[in-house]
Amino acid sequence: MSDKRIYTTSTGKKAGKDIIQGRFFSLDFFKRNAVYIVALVVMALAYIANKFVCQSSMQEVISLRTELANAQTDLVNSSAEYSSMIRESEMTKLMREKHIDLTAPEEPPYQLRSK
Repeated sequence: MSDKRIYTTSTGKKAGKDIIQGRFFSLDFFKRNAVYIVALVVMALAYIANKFVCQSSMQEVISLRTELANAQTDLVNSSAEYSSMIRESEMTKLMREKHIDLTAPEEPPYQLRSK
């Protein structure tokens, strides 16, 4: 008889005993499953990296949405300010303040028609 030991898969009570004694995760186990272990580690690292990239992108989207909302508010405020500045009453008030010798017409504009 030869002294070679044949390792079989542990089942039942023997598997529990092997885990407690530390024989279940032996060097032979890692040699046999090295490809699977490396693949599992690479997948875990890819998952972590993907989650980080996704969270970074979401934070950038949130900050850009906030910036867009602020820009839209500034646009509305500027538009309202411009609209109030071009009113006739505001224009006459501005002409008086700047001492410009212009007057607003009393009659509305009209079109000339040729005969």
